[in-house]
Amino acid sequence: MAAVNAAAPARLAPVNPGRRLFTGALLSSGLGAVVPAQAQQNPPREGVDVGRTSGFARVVSAEQVEQAAAQQYRQMMREAEAQKALAGPQHPQVVRLRFIADRMIPHAHPWNARSRQWQWEINLIGSKQINAFCMPGGKIAFYTGILQQLKLTDDEVAMIMGHEMAHALREHARERMGKTAATRVGASLLSSLLGLGGAGDMVLGMGAQLLTLKFSREDESEADLVGLDLGARTGYDPRAGVSLWNKMMEASKGAPPQFLSTHPAGTTRIREIESVLPRVLPLYERAPRPPRRFEPA
Repeated sequence: MAAVNAAAPARLAPVNPGRRLFTGALLSSGLGAVVPAQAQQNPPREGVDVGRTSGFARVVSAEQVEQAAAQQYRQMMREAEAQKALAGPQHPQVVRLRFIADRMIPHAHPWNARSRQWQWEINLIGSKQINAFCMPGGKIAFYTGILQQLKLTDDEVAMIMGHEMAHALREHARERMGKTAATRVGASLLSSLLGLGGAGDMVLGMGAQLLTLKFSREDESEADLVGLDLGARTGYDPRAGVSLWNKMMEASKGAPPQFLSTHPAGTTRIREIESVLPRVLPLYERAPRPPRRFEPA
């Protein structure tokens, strides 16, 4: 079973995350050389099946994406530590998160063969933001706000964690980077042929944003389904996905969090979750139940 790495100082203070909320983080590193993607294992036949990863992911190197993610993650943890906002390994919520993650990680391997070699990490950052993410290579972070404001049960934490892990396992960030690279090549050729100059650059930027928005919503729906599968196989109740999104919708009243700009509406997510429950509940019913040693935050 893979183990998550330890982190330092326990005292928490607010920190401005500067990242998009409740979703896998986007990377801003260079694309590097194009290399063939490692073959993925097929998803399990029983439970959720969302097909193969997008061919756009093959435009960029998985190794380079994961390396860039690790560098960005380390920088983010250093910044949090400098602001006394990084929870130490003995913090009760860090213990809780790592307890859940250690049990979910083995069920991630059939979704992505590379994940067996990932150096999984999970940390907790002090912030009021309703936020969590998993970068490529298994670099996970939760924010205290999502635990405290939503008063999450273990099952609901597992649904969030599974959703975020799914972004990394399905290589959504790598796919988006591949789409951006393909768009840049296409726009550059068109700009050169037509003599568009700066106008071509503007088209390129808009095209990349539209591609990200369009596929981001699909990615989020896919991550919801894969997350249900991961949680159910680990022994966490997938029906918690419904209660989680009811809490999310309640928290979004008045001033909707940023995650709603790229995520499907809460009611849409709940309908999708309910539609897939018959496929994942049998997995949950057969799975050993993890000890419920932790109270909601």
